[in-house]
Amino acid sequence: MASLAQDSKQRSPFWYCCYTTADGRQLKKSTKVRIRPARGDLKPDGTQKTAADTRKEALEVCLTLEAAENMAAQGTLSERTVKRLLSGMLERTTGKGLQSVSAKEWLTQWLAEKRRARSAGTSERYGQCVKEFISSLGGRAALPIDAITTGDIAAYRDAQLTEGKSRSTAKQNVGNISTAFNAARRRGLIANNPCDALEHLPVEHAERQNFTSAQVASLVRSSDGDWRGAILMGFYTGARLGDIAALRWESIDVKERAIRFMPKKTAPTGKTVVVPLHPDLERVLLKRPGVGKAPVFPSLIGKKTGGAHGLSRSFAKIMAQAGIRPDIIRHTDRGRRNTTLSFHSLRHAFVSALANAGISIETRQALAGHASAAMNLAYTHRELDPLRAAVSVLPSVLPGA
Repeated sequence: MASLAQDSKQRSPFWYCCYTTADGRQLKKSTKVRIRPARGDLKPDGTQKTAADTRKEALEVCLTLEAAENMAAQGTLSERTVKRLLSGMLERTTGKGLQSVSAKEWLTQWLAEKRRARSAGTSERYGQCVKEFISSLGGRAALPIDAITTGDIAAYRDAQLTEGKSRSTAKQNVGNISTAFNAARRRGLIANNPCDALEHLPVEHAERQNFTSAQVASLVRSSDGDWRGAILMGFYTGARLGDIAALRWESIDVKERAIRFMPKKTAPTGKTVVVPLHPDLERVLLKRPGVGKAPVFPSLIGKKTGGAHGLSRSFAKIMAQAGIRPDIIRHTDRGRRNTTLSFHSLRHAFVSALANAGISIETRQALAGHASAAMNLAYTHRELDPLRAAVSVLPSVLPGA
């Protein structure tokens, strides 16, 4: 059994632990606990420690070392066991164990921090991932975060696929959860990220398609009012549906014939996208110009993009009226259909049309809002003419134009 000893030459002020290692060696190591407590060494209740107190602390350290060596000899020592032993030792000697945070507590804390630093849209996506992951964990969400395994991550990913989500979406959601575990690792809460050991599934490529110019023209003919303007906006600016629906007239520079807006997705970066007005878009928008904070598309503003009554569903009806029948990629358990074409395909069509016209990748990135903040600085007011020339190559899709 382990025992305490003092330095025979009395050169060290610390208690020594004499114990047997897992491989049978006899060791004598300092516990770093003083034989005689220094003034100011206090117990948890605030009173001065005595020699008996420090001897008891040293013995706790010694017995913990012995217990760890015994477990190592039996092959049962693990990282979690070491933490449990150390936490117990600390709690008995100082009244406070090692920091322990449950998976649910950490994910909730991490999400709150993200919501302060990210855009509403990004925070919403993180929030949905955290909600679904905690639900997937079930009762295991109450376990310490270092108890979460790669198997738990795999179960979450598989549940996503069962719900009908694409492999790329499931991969992205696992990536969001991995971000939370990486943050926990940086805080010292875990040693390894369980997401790192997950085998990656091959991701389907080319699931989504572009609208052709002829299809965009059919969409324009099959729509009217705000939807006609929104479709033209999507094709001629590459803006996302949510950003288009929220657009206000203060973003339209009539004098410079350009649109300046900050995409919701990249709002925390402060990056503003500048796109000159294509003649077709200008022709439709300026039929009924507004001012200031008045919405550009009053019937669309404030509506969600998803859901049974969302904007995406309304656009799907316009596609049907235009005779466009996208392929169904998959059906979800909740009755939703994922198809090869959606409003977002207008953004792809915008970038593809520019690429096919020979517009440089740097200019395409700037127009689509994919450039870095440093690159965007180059596209100031005096750089509007090259951008205008790029937009002008897009084909006309207005009837009679």
